[in-house]
Order: sequence, then C-alpha cells, then structure tokens
Amino acid sequence: MPLSSRLGLSAALSVASPSHLRPYRRVSPVRAMASASSKGGFVSLSNRCNDSKSPYVRSHANNPTAWQLWSPETLELSKRTNRLLFVSIGYSACHWCHVMAHESFMNDRIAQLLNEHFIPVKVDREERPDVDKVYMDFLQATTGGGGWPLNVFVTPDLQPLFGGTYWPGPKSERAHHGGGFEAILTKVASAWKEQESRCRESASNITDQLRQFAQEGTLSGRRSGEGVDGSDDSLELELLEEAYDHYHSRYDEQHGGFGGAPKFPTPSHLSFLLRLSEWDGIVKDVVGDDAVQNAQKMVVKTLENMAKGGIKDQVGNGFARYSVTKDWSLPHFEKMLYDNAQLLPVYLDAWLITKNPLFLDMVHDIATYLTSPPIHSSNGGFHASEDADSAPSASEKEHKEGAFYVWSHSEFGKALGDEKLAEILAKYWNVKPNGNVSPKHDIQGELKGLNTLCVTSSISDLAQQFGLSKHDAESAIQTGRQRLSDWRDQHRPRPLLDDKIVVSWNGLAIGGLARTSAALKESDTQASKKYLEAAILAANFIRKELYDSESQTLRRVYREGPGATAGFADDYAFLISGLIDLYEATFDDSYLQWADELQQSQIKHFADNESETRGGFFGTPAHAPDILIRSKDAMDNAEPSANGVSATNLFKLSSLLDDSRYSSLAKRTAKAFEVEMVQHPGLFTGLMGVIVNSQLDVKPIVISGTESSSEVQGALKQLQQMVRPGSTVVRLGGDSKSDWLRQRNELLSSIDQNKDMVQICEGTSCKLVKAAELRELLKGTHV
Repeated sequence: MPLSSRLGLSAALSVASPSHLRPYRRVSPVRAMASASSKGGFVSLSNRCNDSKSPYVRSHANNPTAWQLWSPETLELSKRTNRLLFVSIGYSACHWCHVMAHESFMNDRIAQLLNEHFIPVKVDREERPDVDKVYMDFLQATTGGGGWPLNVFVTPDLQPLFGGTYWPGPKSERAHHGGGFEAILTKVASAWKEQESRCRESASNITDQLRQFAQEGTLSGRRSGEGVDGSDDSLELELLEEAYDHYHSRYDEQHGGFGGAPKFPTPSHLSFLLRLSEWDGIVKDVVGDDAVQNAQKMVVKTLENMAKGGIKDQVGNGFARYSVTKDWSLPHFEKMLYDNAQLLPVYLDAWLITKNPLFLDMVHDIATYLTSPPIHSSNGGFHASEDADSAPSASEKEHKEGAFYVWSHSEFGKALGDEKLAEILAKYWNVKPNGNVSPKHDIQGELKGLNTLCVTSSISDLAQQFGLSKHDAESAIQTGRQRLSDWRDQHRPRPLLDDKIVVSWNGLAIGGLARTSAALKESDTQASKKYLEAAILAANFIRKELYDSESQTLRRVYREGPGATAGFADDYAFLISGLIDLYEATFDDSYLQWADELQQSQIKHFADNESETRGGFFGTPAHAPDILIRSKDAMDNAEPSANGVSATNLFKLSSLLDDSRYSSLAKRTAKAFEVEMVQHPGLFTGLMGVIVNSQLDVKPIVISGTESSSEVQGALKQLQQMVRPGSTVVRLGGDSKSDWLRQRNELLSSIDQNKDMVQICEGTSCKLVKAAELRELLKGTHV
C-alpha cells in the first residue's frame, strides 16, 4: 500500500497545479517564533532566514513560519525533540514558490501548525542540489511527478515520509476540494503523534527502495565477469539510432520541439541531434543519412520557432525557462543562467552548420544577455537568474508573473509613439487589442487583455502588406524594439535578481562564450573580444574566490563571499568543460593545467572506484554528512548530466594530454550506465558522444609554427568554423603558452613548435596534413 494511502492523504496528491495563480506580495516584517519540546523543556525557535546568504531563503524572512536552515544544528534539533522536519525546497525565480509563500507561509494558521508540530526548514535547491535530488527522487518514485516548490516531511533520521509540490493555502478555492495544505499538515502531525513507529517503518522501507533504485543499472544487468574498464566490447553505435528514434517519435512537426505543453528547450538533446552530422562518417553510416539529415531539420525548426516565440525576449535579450504552450508563444517568464548558457553553443552549432543568419542573431543575442547586467556581475561572475514575477509599475506593489514582459495594446502604441509604426509592429509581433493570451492559460486573469510578443509575420510579408522595402521593414523592427526596451526600462521595475554565482552554471557560460569568441574571431573581432574577456573574467573570479589551490577543491556558490557548501560533481564537470573550451579559444595552457587539477580532484572525491564492477561519478563527495542517499545520475534534463559531461571531459583531456588513464575512466563511466542506456538511450544524450569516442577516439590536431604562416592561419580558421565533437586542438609556438602542456604531454615535447605544421595525432605518432584537408579528414573515415 502506498505511504500516502496509509496516512489518509491520497487526496492531496491529486491536487493539480493551475498554470497561473496570484503570486506573493511584500508585507511588513513579522516575528516568527516557535517552541520545540525536548527532554529539557522547550526550545524557542525564531525565523532564521536572514542568517542565510541565499536570496530565495531570505525572501522568507518575513514569514510568521519559524524557518530554520538546513544545518547540523537543525538536524540535531529534530532528533532531540523527535519532530518531523518539514523541508520546503525552491529557488528564487520560481513562480509557484512565490504562490505558496503568499498563500501558506505568510498565513498565521499555517505558520502556527508548522511551528507547533514540525521543524520547518527552507532550502535553496541551487545551493543544495544534493538535498533536492534525494527528496525529488522520493517524490517522483512515490507520486510519478515532481516540481518546485518541493515540500517533504522528513523523519529525524532524514528519511522521507510524505511529500508533494504546490499545495493550496487556506484561502485558495482549490483548498476546499480536500487537498489543502492545512488538512495535510493536520493529518501528518496526527499520524506522527499516534502512529510514529508505523511512520518510521514506512519511511525506512521507502528509503531502502530508494537506495536500491539509486544502484540499479550501475550494478545489475552486466554480464558475468564483465568489467567497466573498456577492455570488453564497447557500447554499440546503434544506440545513437535508437536515441534518434526516441526524439523523432516525439517531435512536434507543426511547432518544433518534443512533446506537448509545457515545452522545454532541453539544449543537451538538441545538441546531440544537431551533432549527429558532424561526427565521423561512420556514425552517419550507422544511423543512416536520412535520419541524420532529419535530425538536423528537427533542430533547425525548433530553434527557429523558439527564436520567434514568446519564450524569446523579443524586446531585450535571452530566453525564458520554458513555454507554457506547445507553440512557444506563452513563456514561463523566469530567465535562468543555465538555460541561456546552454542555448548559446546550440545556436552557435546551428549557425556554423547551416549559416542561417537568424541563428547568428541569436548567438549575439544570448551572448549579449550573458555579458551584460544584470546577469553579468561587476566582479566577473555570472548571476543565477531573473524572477518570473515583478510589479507592473513602480506605483504597484503586487507582483505578477510576466509583468515586465507583456503589453496591453494601448501601452504598446504609447511606447512606440507612432501610430503607423505601432500598426506595423502589432502585425509583426501579434499584438491584439484584447490580448493574445488564451484564458485557459490565465486562470487568475493576470494576463487578461495583455500580449506576449511573438513573431508571426515574415519580414517580406510585412514589407508587402505595408508597402515597405525589406530594409525599411527591418529598420522599423529595430526602431520599435529599441523604443519598447527603453519604455519598459523606464516605466517597469525589473524582475528581482538572484545574484548567487554558481560554479557549475558559470562553467557552462564560460564554455559557451569561449567557443563563440573563437568562432567569431575572423568575422566580428569586437564581439569576439568582448565575449572572450567575459569568459576569462569569470574563470579568474572562480579561481580567486571559490577555488582552494592547496586542496584543489571548489566551493559551489559565491554571494557576499564564498559559501560554506563544497562543490558537487557538476561544479567540477561543467567548469572543466568550460576551461577546455577556454584553452582552445586562447591556447593558454594555464586553463588546461587548472582543468587537469580539477579533474584529478573530481576523481578523488566523486569517482566510484569501490570495485571493478563499479564506475561513474557520485553527485556528492564521500564525506557529505547530511545526505541520506549518495547517488549517480547520467540522465540529461534541464542541465546536462554530470556523468555525461565528465566522460566527455575525460576523453578530451586524454586527447590533449596524451593520458590513456583518462580515456579508460571515460569508458568506465559510460559502462556504469550501460543498463539504463540500452533501455532508454534517448534519456542519455550526454553519453551518446562517449559511445562514439569509445569506438573512434578523440583526434588531437596539433598546430605548430608562427602566427604569420598561411598554413597555420588556414588551419585555425578552418577549425574555428567547424563543429568538432570528435577532435581537440593543440597550439604550439606563436603566441600560445604551452610550456606546461609540453611537459605534461610527452608526445608534444618531441614536436618542433617553431616549425609550421598541421598534424593529426594517434597513439604515439602524428601525421602531417594540409589545412584544406581537415574538414574532410575529421568527417570522413577514421585516420
């Protein structure tokens, strides 16, 4: 019997989250106090949110709920008082977190129940993704769904008892249908008081199942006596075809993207499909030429429709989190660093492959967003996110979702200041007198009469309809965009900024900007320089503020100084990836040296080396004291998996450093997830490239000689204009800094770095090639 049924709470799990509710409003400070009984009497608790550096946690400082922080003291208090922890996990830009804060955590009755019967704990999932993962896995395993806010009742032993996402507050109409938060709190408190032993038994059983689930695939299904060191038969290339089939079957032919609403970009999946045509020709032979070309077409249509949709900020820069509608028209308005940092290299790849000017426009658009305030910090790092909610005007205090981005027909015309221009651009962006948001997506009426801007007319059609030249139509759009941008900056408060600097997401941004800089070096020198400088500043900031050179370890978050939380596997993986890209953009081997140090630390603290039948990287370090289950994950979701990125890093480092230990570990990492990959290859796109690299290796291209050499210049230009999932580039001589690299890689030490040469190396030998041959060699047969 499910635990929810045992507690009599099954009705609560059926509560569906509406697409829009009234978000929280700012209120005057309220002192929250609670008493927790213990053997020594009562312990008085007060709201401790202001003790946190997290903007999300601090936003709950005025709640009457006596929030505690996830800390050893809080966990010990739960044990000492024998109270359940009520753990509420969210993040600063989360709209539904604001809804629940307003409806419930600001409600005196809810606060009283939480304070009297539980130890309420507020957690920022971006600071503690390890805590979030444990309890999100529990929620998904027991309910089949998940999301934020994530609310879970946890025993003093940290075992999950019951959980859910958004639960309606007492004044919400949905609370009257039997699934309100007040009823849940009452039932859970009663169950713990009257049936504690039964609750503990259920929580223990569930925890055992979660531990077993965390190990499935990494231990089971492997042939007897088979190791994971790459010595046996490799994972088959045919898995790439099966992964393609997964997305082909879910592809939305009309609007692009995969599945219905809500629709997420999932950049890691788009990158995999787009790069199928850029691997060695053997991959095309296996997957099929038609499938490879169709994969490219699916990505191209998806990226085009995203660029024209409401998910794209048509007035400013950057992309929103996801689309509420399947046609990309109505976004969920929060903007996340990790989404934009991942979309940048996807649009870059798309432009390099297709030369579609729209994709180049998006490359500059996203790169501009990343390198400008408020996301780009004055200290050099990149901030985490911008909120979905904001006040519609400076005179209004109530926050509404999307208020910064949506337009009434009248305000649209007023901002443009020209009736004819407003008529033209209303046609271009689908602005209607009564608004363009369907009521079914606007339950609370917050978007009634308002418009999201979506491109619904081509420039040629626009020009023809209004008797304009194409140039004049384009000029009207640019003029209108600037006027609308100026208007909203002057008349609307910008959404709140979560100014945390998260290492993993900064690593994604560093890599995307470095690759973009290299690709634009010849065509747009000024932009290339700007993007590279931002990448270098961010890397330098992390090294200065969040890296301990003595222990060679990372802290995860910076805000008002380094945070206390140690870096996780994704912090190491994403930063290493970004540093490799930064090396190939600058050929300064100090970035490669740092990547090598970080890789060795990641192996030391996160790799599973307990036996020959194990492999992969745990998300948390071995010494983590407050984590119930230490797990490994290789599925790509909103962010790429740490294991997929790590395995790719290991292959690249093996190629750059001529270190076979790294390539062996890369193969071992992929083999650790063999069972899951064979069953669901489409969910492991980050490891699909590892399968190719296991079969074909990563080809290092070594370019030596002077900067003035036409052969050197030709080779660098050729490589910078290619998508190269199966190769790395080493530069010796000229302006490159390669002393450390030549000592680390014995093969390179034998090469005359002053002689103008282009070579492709394998094993212990290198083969001279012509710059003009590189594209054919890298996309043809194995050298």
